[in-house]
Amino acid sequence: MLTYDDLVEWAGAEHVTRADPDAVAGWKIPEDQKQHLVHVGVPMAYALIEAAALQRESNPQLLTQVGKPLYRLTENRNADLEPGLIWSFGVEPETGTVYFVQPDGEACFANSSIDLWLQCLHHYGRHLSQSEVLDDPKDRDDEAVAELDQIANRLKEIDPPAFGGYNGVLWAEFLDRWLW
Repeated sequence: MLTYDDLVEWAGAEHVTRADPDAVAGWKIPEDQKQHLVHVGVPMAYALIEAAALQRESNPQLLTQVGKPLYRLTENRNADLEPGLIWSFGVEPETGTVYFVQPDGEACFANSSIDLWLQCLHHYGRHLSQSEVLDDPKDRDDEAVAELDQIANRLKEIDPPAFGGYNGVLWAEFLDRWLW
């Protein structure tokens, strides 16, 4: 079982945020998924999560194009690419399914649950923190692609539905475009 210490080992304590139990108490998601947010926390992850931004409200606040709001988990602002735009991870009420929401509200399936999302983030973040190739892939394209394949294969083992397609599914598309 994934722990706070597992995340801190590669991300550092200052880059892992645990949810305030009172903040998520009113969320309508499975109780065990709330406990993962409270006890394990949310890590910052390169190119995906700049900060945990766990909403405090009991009603979902992250709007999607289809009109179904999600509970906000994170924020990522890429000021270099498009200032003022925010990408977020959010969790669906009732099911606990995690989505990656783009600035226009398009929601891409990320993971089947918060637990599996955190496991995927852990594997992704830990691998990147230890990789010399992905840290500087210049002139090492074949090695970088091989490492990204390793990450993808492990993420498929963790949560097979997270690779159930290419369009509308975060991990497959994200890893495929990571180098470009």
